[in-house]
Amino acid sequence: MGDPEKKSPNKWLALINIPFQMGIIIFAFAWLGTWLDEKYRNENDLYVKILTLVGVFIALYNVIRQVNDLNKTK
Repeated sequence: MGDPEKKSPNKWLALINIPFQMGIIIFAFAWLGTWLDEKYRNENDLYVKILTLVGVFIALYNVIRQVNDLNKTK
């Protein structure tokens, strides 16, 4: 009986941290894209667009992986 009660707050803590992790990953890739666009000028700001999308996909992959890990421990 004691084990499920101890694991429950850990699951909630992991779920609460997911939006922060997503935000940090997406922000980092967008910042890198902005830096590259300033360093290597182009007309369409392609670096920020491409790297932001890459950051979104990596963040989503990270969320799916974490949720699957949480479900496996159930």
